[in-house]
Amino acid sequence: MPTAPCCRVEKGLQGGGKSSRIGPRRDGLRFCLLRILHQLSPGALGMNLVVEKTENKVKYVIKQVECIDEHQANEALEELMPLLKLRHAHISIYQELFIIWNSQISSLFLCLVMEYNHGSFQKVIEKKRETKTIIDSEWMQNVLGQVLDALEYLHHLDIIHRNLKPSNIVLSSSNHCKLQDLSSNALMMDRAKWNIRAEEGEAMLLRKSLRTLPNGLRGVLETLEEKKIPNAETFGSLLPLMLQINPSERITIREVIHITFVGGNFRSSSIALSPHWQLMPDSVTDLLLGGNMASIIEVMQNFSGRPEVQLKALKRLLMMPEEQLGLPWPTELVELLTAIMKQHERILDIQLHACSLLLRTLGQALARDSAAEVPSESSVVSVLLSCLRIHPQSEQLLATVYSVLAIISSQESASEELQEAGLFEHILERLSTFPTNRDICINGLSLLWALMVDAVIVNKTPLEKAPVLIAEVLAAHPSDAEMAEAGCAVFWLLSLLGCVKEHQFADVVTLFLQSIRLCQDRIPLVNNAYRGLASLAKVSELAALQVAMPEEGGGGLSLIRETYRLYKDDPEVVVNICMLLAHLTSYEEILPELRASGIQPLAQEIKERFTSSLVSRHPTASRFPAPSLPPFSSLSGPGAAR
Repeated sequence: MPTAPCCRVEKGLQGGGKSSRIGPRRDGLRFCLLRILHQLSPGALGMNLVVEKTENKVKYVIKQVECIDEHQANEALEELMPLLKLRHAHISIYQELFIIWNSQISSLFLCLVMEYNHGSFQKVIEKKRETKTIIDSEWMQNVLGQVLDALEYLHHLDIIHRNLKPSNIVLSSSNHCKLQDLSSNALMMDRAKWNIRAEEGEAMLLRKSLRTLPNGLRGVLETLEEKKIPNAETFGSLLPLMLQINPSERITIREVIHITFVGGNFRSSSIALSPHWQLMPDSVTDLLLGGNMASIIEVMQNFSGRPEVQLKALKRLLMMPEEQLGLPWPTELVELLTAIMKQHERILDIQLHACSLLLRTLGQALARDSAAEVPSESSVVSVLLSCLRIHPQSEQLLATVYSVLAIISSQESASEELQEAGLFEHILERLSTFPTNRDICINGLSLLWALMVDAVIVNKTPLEKAPVLIAEVLAAHPSDAEMAEAGCAVFWLLSLLGCVKEHQFADVVTLFLQSIRLCQDRIPLVNNAYRGLASLAKVSELAALQVAMPEEGGGGLSLIRETYRLYKDDPEVVVNICMLLAHLTSYEEILPELRASGIQPLAQEIKERFTSSLVSRHPTASRFPAPSLPPFSSLSGPGAAR
């Protein structure tokens, strides 16, 4: 233990006792008598005593932390020694550190002597709750700026606060706050105390829910918006980033400062004192970004660390005419966008604009040349997946990223990589979370289709949850033709993969039939719905019966006749109808209903106009083998064999 002179204290400081002390030599507490005034509310990590010097009545707070043994005490003492050198306007000054032995209970205590301030942010919160009033937004912004300035200073020195909470943000005046009660890693190693720390206060249930429920924070964010809390949108984007369970995934202090005080409209006297956060004047950025695409890219490369320059450049590129973007494949632009998104991954606005630009360039290039090879480097996929992880609450970004991934997944290697990254599970979870968000649902279903249509499905287990979720999405958008089209496409592939279970056949058949009735004018929907019906009818007589049996408002057979009349000159539609009829006629129990419905004239017309070679020209024949034209002779009499 250190061998500095003993610190004299009046009886009552945990019984007094022999101590060792480290601290500055000025007029510290080395040889002073202290009088204990009162004890503050105890924390999980120790007791807080308010004391004063008997000679000048100056008050201090002494935090006493019980240590397991001498080794832990010395380790914590060494770790906390840099606190004595801290000099910042918004950090409480640490006067001394010392270790004391309490002979009455035979325990060793590490004591930290800090300046005392009566007020705290916690008391402001409690007072506002009692009076049911809202904290002034300008005051809150000012305090937030002071806290962020202090934290940035600490992090620059590689010091972590470890115990940041409202009660440890003290108020030296009505508009000036200071951080206090920094802790050490050594003291945090006591799991029993840490469990108490994690359980304390009103926020216990929220902390637990954040660790167990992916969307545990969503209710809090919705409450902020419902109560029209000032700056709710900004806090709603920040909180999910700040409360990531894995520390390496949390947003940095610099990024918080950028979002609130540089990119946002927050104001604080403390942040204004930091010159490195000054924005580049608009006149300068306008001049730099006034050239063509090549010059804008050069500016973005030269000012890669200036998020405000990157954001303005992205907006300028999004406004550029198509011919100036260097299509079909502006490789340099794609690589630059990937680098920018990675460097500024926590800044939502940059991610949104960069993804929108990726979507525009890649989408328009494919529109020009559908056979063009899409850039599918792992770095692009990695950055997009990181977007989904870091900004889980941004619905606009989620929908945009899904659209970009749908383009990239046209490459087989990328599709398999996305599957392995758990994208099936991610999409289905978001469909469950945002069933009423049209863009997320349509883009999510389109991405599912892109991942499934050509790739080898490594693990079909996650897809077994898809039928129920997709049915719920379609039910939430009952008259949306585009949604129905996307849903039918995915349902068809699910049926081919065997992911639609027997107890779900009836509901899926109903969805297919309803979708066709709703959107007879959408050829892709019609084709995929009939393919899906054929796939289910092939494996299930009950599914086939549901198609063939009359229903209120028109049965499946009448719908088949109607579709054929509309598209009898479209070979692809006709062959899909034939596939369905072929499977219906394979069940002897259904034949009487087919004859009674008058389907025979349609079958005869198809037989006369088309041959079985039509099936071989089906665009999906190579991937999903289709049957020949149905045995129409089975419809001509009751004695036909099955």
